[in-house]
Amino acid sequence: MSDIDRSRAQQLMRDAEIDALVLFQPEAFRYAVGAHAGVATMWGRAGSAIALVPADAGAGLAAVVSDHAAPIIRRAAPDVDLRCHRIWIDMVDLSGAENIAQVDEAYRRNASGGPRPETFDRAGCFTLLSDLLRERGLSSARLGADLEFMPTADFFALRQALPDVNWVDGSTVLKRLRAVKSEREIKLLRQAAAAAEAGLVEMAAAVRPGAALGQLSAAWKSGAQAHAAKSGFSLSGQWDYISVGPALSDMTAAVTPGALIKADVGTLVDGYSSDGARTFSWGPVSALAADIFKALEAAFACGLEAIRPGNSFGAVHAAMLASMRRQGFGEYYRGHFGHSVGGGVGIEEWPFFSHDNPEIILPGMVVALEAPFYGEGLGALMIEDQFLVTSSGAECMNSLSRTLRDLSRQ
Repeated sequence: MSDIDRSRAQQLMRDAEIDALVLFQPEAFRYAVGAHAGVATMWGRAGSAIALVPADAGAGLAAVVSDHAAPIIRRAAPDVDLRCHRIWIDMVDLSGAENIAQVDEAYRRNASGGPRPETFDRAGCFTLLSDLLRERGLSSARLGADLEFMPTADFFALRQALPDVNWVDGSTVLKRLRAVKSEREIKLLRQAAAAAEAGLVEMAAAVRPGAALGQLSAAWKSGAQAHAAKSGFSLSGQWDYISVGPALSDMTAAVTPGALIKADVGTLVDGYSSDGARTFSWGPVSALAADIFKALEAAFACGLEAIRPGNSFGAVHAAMLASMRRQGFGEYYRGHFGHSVGGGVGIEEWPFFSHDNPEIILPGMVVALEAPFYGEGLGALMIEDQFLVTSSGAECMNSLSRTLRDLSRQ
């Protein structure tokens, strides 16, 4: 099932004066079609999976897919108009076959025999796209491609194959669509946030003098995976950036009295990644560390107050930076104080809470707000939570205290 709000997509495309989106990035394909793009996307090249999203909300979706991926995509998205191309994987339906001769008959019956390309036939894929565009009256249309993804060589080939199309960059339209989440996407991000937080609870329980960073990472993963299994869903991935003590890049560090422990973590559910962070210690921290954390708490509160529909992402950055200035940090400057989260390529997605970012905060967005400080020789301190933007403000998807917790006192 597609996660695209077709009515909103229609308005965004009209505003951008484009007649359709043509999407090549595997993550964008899945977002549009509602099914994985298939194994032929592994090389990061354009063409093996292409989604066509017409601006007209009443026009059906269409896609170019591999013969290997087509059966799964048909089951997941039966209403999508599919055009299939052959890839390198030899595959045949042997139902009822009992001998070698019948194997060849099965190839012929299913039209699955004959030569196959080394990987996939890019030119053939673009020909199928051309057929789709011609049938829909889009052969000379103004079309938006996700050019932030597309390799230059593939774009040159695309323009040569479809010379009458007016190709423009549709990346911003796509990003704006993806920034506002469907109910399914929100559910996945809630699950991911809950699993990551359960991992933090188990990690905190494993903290003791001498505990190595690797042990804390393993404890976090164990807790996250256990929560997912208990809750009836599975994780499609996880990541963690844990630091222990004053040397920020020491991956062999172990817990010592007074050490800061920063855990910036996330799990993925069906490709959708959470993002959150907490800071702990074992024993009292230095006065400087305590003062810095108080400043981060104040900045986080100011940023959270600014997350409301109609405000800009840049206003959140301005509020947090101004708070740090009021706390005496005249040189501190974060490029961004958070971002959207979702099912894209990276953990951090556009829009960002960055300087002068005019993008408007909208209900249905899911964002991560972060207030970090990295001090070599001191340690890392960070607060980060995940929020659903509502009609009146922001609903937190996390439940752990944001305080700097001394785990020796637990």
